[in-house]
Amino acid sequence: MNEPEQIVFVIDDDPAMREALDSLLRSVGLDIRCFGSVAEFLGAPRPDIPSCLVLDVRLPGKSGMDFQKELALSDAPLPVIIMTGHGDIAMSVQAMKTGAVDFLPKPFREQDLLDAIAAALDKDRLRRAQAAELAILRERLATLSDGERSVVVLVVQGRLNKQVAGDLGVSEITVKVRRARAMRKMQAGSLAELIKMAGKLGI
Repeated sequence: MNEPEQIVFVIDDDPAMREALDSLLRSVGLDIRCFGSVAEFLGAPRPDIPSCLVLDVRLPGKSGMDFQKELALSDAPLPVIIMTGHGDIAMSVQAMKTGAVDFLPKPFREQDLLDAIAAALDKDRLRRAQAAELAILRERLATLSDGERSVVVLVVQGRLNKQVAGDLGVSEITVKVRRARAMRKMQAGSLAELIKMAGKLGI
């Protein structure tokens, strides 16, 4: 059996709804894992691949809205699509403010759910790609000496080599050498690229 490339998780305490969603999503080639409660979901292994969660509001134990808030605060927030048969405008506003990809009152059109799932999976793929890129940039940054890093910090602020030399109390030649080494270690092809990297690293 081939490993799935992406997974849609569903939490709904209605067995008929879970069965219907399982049938719908499998009919369009999506892998799906269904759970009757938040506790069941948390107790199951979750593959480290692009994923999203279709979450009912009314659940036994922890509610869907409370669980969505917890997920939004986690290190790797899972894109969530809220569905409910008892929703109102205030609830939908709250869900969207907390980062829900969509809020679908039951009954909803199948295509609306499929569109929301596609958007949620794209969002998770983008988050994963950005996290991987940031990890690589942090690894490169860690290879810089303290002197090289100091030069980078000032250069990306727009300081000229001569000004950086004055700020750090070193010669302009030393600044040029450290700057060239830093550019090479960061694999930055231009100052614009280095500034872009620094922005992603928060320096």
